[in-house]
Amino acid sequence: MDLIRRTIAICQSVPLPLLVLFLLTTLVGVVVLSYLALFIVAPIPRAPLSHERTFRCIEPDGMISDAKRLPCWQDMYNTHKRTAQRNGDFSNSTRIDVEEAEVFMSLVVPAYNEEERLGIMLTEAVEYLQREYEGTEAGMNPLQGNGVVKQRAKDMKERGANGHTHAPSSSSSSEGWEILIVSDGSTDKTVQTALQFARGLGAKRCASIRVVSLQENRGKGGAVTHGMRHVRGKYAIFADADGASKFEDLGKLLRACKQIEDKEGRGVAVGSRAHLVGSEAVVKRSFLRNLLMHSFHFLLRILTPPATAAIRDTQCGFKLFSRPSLPYIIPYMHSEGWIFDVEMLMLAESAGIPVAEVPIGWKEVKGSKLNVLWDSLGMAWGLAVLRAAWGCGVYRRS
Repeated sequence: MDLIRRTIAICQSVPLPLLVLFLLTTLVGVVVLSYLALFIVAPIPRAPLSHERTFRCIEPDGMISDAKRLPCWQDMYNTHKRTAQRNGDFSNSTRIDVEEAEVFMSLVVPAYNEEERLGIMLTEAVEYLQREYEGTEAGMNPLQGNGVVKQRAKDMKERGANGHTHAPSSSSSSEGWEILIVSDGSTDKTVQTALQFARGLGAKRCASIRVVSLQENRGKGGAVTHGMRHVRGKYAIFADADGASKFEDLGKLLRACKQIEDKEGRGVAVGSRAHLVGSEAVVKRSFLRNLLMHSFHFLLRILTPPATAAIRDTQCGFKLFSRPSLPYIIPYMHSEGWIFDVEMLMLAESAGIPVAEVPIGWKEVKGSKLNVLWDSLGMAWGLAVLRAAWGCGVYRRS
């Protein structure tokens, strides 16, 4: 108590202007130090290495190809953006088109030591992709019956049902599919497993699976972002390698995305497990896991902007993007860990891209690499840093 009284007495003896100046200087110092600390802790992804911008596939003769250069729509986007900035006519609302799609659907699969589970997931995915998008005019009506509409692409110039006009394209952008498997520094036989699976598709379709190898583990977000830079599809979806999401529900996501696309063709559809909260699969989880799940959702509602906070399941690894939406999201990604989904949704919201949440089938799959306690704490920390970095201008679109 004596110390407190002496402190009060000293403060009273200090001239008021000097005391105010001291408090303001202290406040400014705290703000500057906090901003510098945020600069230090906010993740800045490294640029991809040259060999990470290549892929391998199976040639028609069954041999593994040499490393081939990956197409990259973001390279052209970055070039156009730099030109617009030099000319002084670039803003967050500036529209820069990306390269025209070559296939209808691209699937990106982030994989870290997934030799045991990858084959099962790929089997389900390829069966669906072949049935729905191979040799069909998938872009016109992808989900009628089996999604097979024999009409070719001669009507692509016509105005779509949602009111916007698509750029002219060949039929190849309205049919066909590809899978990009991004091995995230795997130390097992993930790459060999993927290539062996592709070989089993035969000479006609084996090259539709492309395998990209990152030199070291970057995290699920880093692997997904890397794959999304190189997709050739009119639509691009990423899906977890464990096969927990029911792949046939891609049709639901595609329907929802096409319904909400804006006049520029931008739209995002996210798979959701929120409807399963009271189901047996969730109830059987440990008390700790359910507690951490609800705590994380509470933090999301507090720390994220309104539209993102309204999404009931941000972390489901099954999200679909229309091609025109990619340049508003992928070039600005920073998070490479588990929290990357939230950054994608925040970027979509800030760009005014419509987002639909779609219930999907899902099952618990053994072999998860998620450490419930530590990864949950890491996600909470990552979310706080992410929100602060974007809010304080450490991250910015310009």
